[in-house]
Amino acid sequence: MHDIRLIRDEPDAFDAGLAKRGLAPQATELTTLDEARRMATTRAQTAQAEANAAAKSIGALISGGRKDEAEAKKQEVAALKREMPAIEERERAAQVALDAALAAIPNLPATDVPEGPDESANVELHAHGTKPAFDFDPREHFDVGGPLGLDFEAAAAISGARFAALRGPIARLHRALGQFMIDLQTQEHGYMEVAPPLLVRDEAVFGTGQLPKFAEDLFRTTDGRWLIPTAEVSLTNLVREKILREEELPLRFVALTPCFRSEAGAAGRDTRGLIRQHQFDKVELVSITTPEQSADEHERMTRCAETVLDRLSLPYRRMLLCSGDMGFSAIKTFDLEVWLPGQDRYREISSCSNCGDFQARRMAARYRPSDPDAKGTRFVHTLNGSGLAVGRALVAVLENFQEADGSVRIPEALRPYMGGLERIAA
Repeated sequence: MHDIRLIRDEPDAFDAGLAKRGLAPQATELTTLDEARRMATTRAQTAQAEANAAAKSIGALISGGRKDEAEAKKQEVAALKREMPAIEERERAAQVALDAALAAIPNLPATDVPEGPDESANVELHAHGTKPAFDFDPREHFDVGGPLGLDFEAAAAISGARFAALRGPIARLHRALGQFMIDLQTQEHGYMEVAPPLLVRDEAVFGTGQLPKFAEDLFRTTDGRWLIPTAEVSLTNLVREKILREEELPLRFVALTPCFRSEAGAAGRDTRGLIRQHQFDKVELVSITTPEQSADEHERMTRCAETVLDRLSLPYRRMLLCSGDMGFSAIKTFDLEVWLPGQDRYREISSCSNCGDFQARRMAARYRPSDPDAKGTRFVHTLNGSGLAVGRALVAVLENFQEADGSVRIPEALRPYMGGLERIAA
C-alpha cells in the first residue's frame, strides 16, 4: 500500500516509478480521490461540530427566555442529525474508493532495479558451481524419477493435472531435502522455525499483497478462507497490527509448508513434471527489519538461500529482476536459477524480495525506534525468500546427479537424512 501523502507531495516521482513498471500515470487520479475524501471528512467534521455547538446553545437560550431561538436551534440540530448518515456515507465511500485504488497499485521499483518489460531484461549478477558433464544424453526429471517412484498418473487419477504422488526412494529424497533445508536455516542461519496456519483469512492475504488483484491464483475454501500460496503469507502476518521494539529487530522466521496455487496464468506452461504444481512444499524465509537494515538483510537472505545450493553442489546463478518481472509487493528481487541439464537451461528455484514498507502499511505493522528523541512509530520493512522450493530442488538433484544406469547419486549433504545412502535406484 502506498502513502497518499507521498503521492501528493511527489506526484512526478510516483508516476516515474509506475512507468518503470510499464504502468500509466495515476498520481492525478489518486490525488483527486484523496481530495474528495478529505472534503467529505471535513464536511462530516464540520456538521458534527455544528450539531454539537447548536445543542450546547439550546440550554442557554431557554434559560434566557429566548424560547423561539431555542426551538430554531432544536430544528437545526434535528436537521443536521438527519443529514449526518448521508454525510458519513459519502465519507466512507470516498475512503473506500481511495483505498481500493491504492490497493491495486504495485510497489515501486528501487532505483537500482533495471527497467524492462519481462524476464528478457533480467541481469545475471554471478554464477556458481560447475555444470555436470555426462557421457550420455541427460534426461529430464520425470524420466529419471518415474522408475524411482515419481508417479503423475496415479496423482492425476486422484486429483487431476498438476499433482504428483511420490513413493519409495523419491518420497524419501523429497523429505530429506526439506529437512536438510529447514535444519540449515535454523541451526546455522538463525531463523526461528514456525509451524504456521495453512488456511488464512482475507486480511492476511491482503496484507502480503495477493488480494485483491491475484485472487484467481489462489484456492478458497467454502468458509471463505484461503489456502496459502506460500508461507510468506502466514509468517509475515505474525507481526500484523503490532508495534514492535526496535531492539527486537530483525525478526527472522522460517517454515517448511505445503503451498497451494491455482496456476491460473500458466496454461500450457510446464504441463509435465514438478516445475509447476498446484500443491508443493517450500521452505520460506521471512525477515522483519527497520528501513536501515533491509538492504543488508536482503543480501543476507539471498546468501542463506544460495548456501542450500552450494551445499547440494548444484550449479546456479543469481539474477537481478527487471521492473517488469518483479512481484507485486517487491521493490527489488533476486532470483536464484538452478541448472537443469535435462532441460539444458537454468530455472528459477528461489525468489528473494525486499518489499520495503509496502506490506507493513497493509498490515499496520510498526516499530518504536530506540532513540528516545524519536517521535511516534515507523513502519517495518518486510522481506521474503524461498530457501528453497523443495520440489524444484528435487528436480535439480534428479537431473544433475543422474547416472547412465538410471540411478541417482545422493548429494553428500543429504546422506545423513537418507540413512547414509549414496544413491537410489529402481
